Amino acid sequence: MFTHLLLPLDGSKLAEAALPIATAVAEKFDSKITLVSAVHLPYYVGDGLDFAEVYGAISHNMEDEAKAYLRNAQKALLALGLHVNIEIIIGQSPAEAILLAVEKVAADVIVMSTHGRGGVMRWVFGSVADKVLRNARIPVLLVRNPQDDEPAFNVELPAIEDLEDIRAQNEPTG
Repeated sequence: MFTHLLLPLDGSKLAEAALPIATAVAEKFDSKITLVSAVHLPYYVGDGLDFAEVYGAISHNMEDEAKAYLRNAQKALLALGLHVNIEIIIGQSPAEAILLAVEKVAADVIVMSTHGRGGVMRWVFGSVADKVLRNARIPVLLVRNPQDDEPAFNVELPAIEDLEDIRAQNEPTG
């Protein structure tokens, strides 16, 4: 069913809210997980000063931090017996990086969290999840981040046999 999950992580607790769901799906279907992170610096138009060296150093530091973060997450998931790879996409916005990574690693589902912003806030800040959802050619499983007063999401997937029974019950008769 799901053989290769793409899990975008940016170092935030919000992005990590998708980890329990991705882990449960990967365990259930013996799926491979690719953790992906985007390293993207905003464009800078200077007033004639050459910031190329500083800009390059900042980019390199951000890449090193992203790799270290993903390797730590990878190590924790490997300890659970999961098959986990990491992928860093450089120079793209987060949504573009996720969509590029899908193609690069041949993922068949994206599992990611959403900020849950709506209305004006989403218009002002944009929504990575919204952009991915609208442009992905594979299924996207969005995990809403629980609010502080809500219990953490607990997932229990039905057994494969149960899914087949559910499908059989919902098939049209006659």
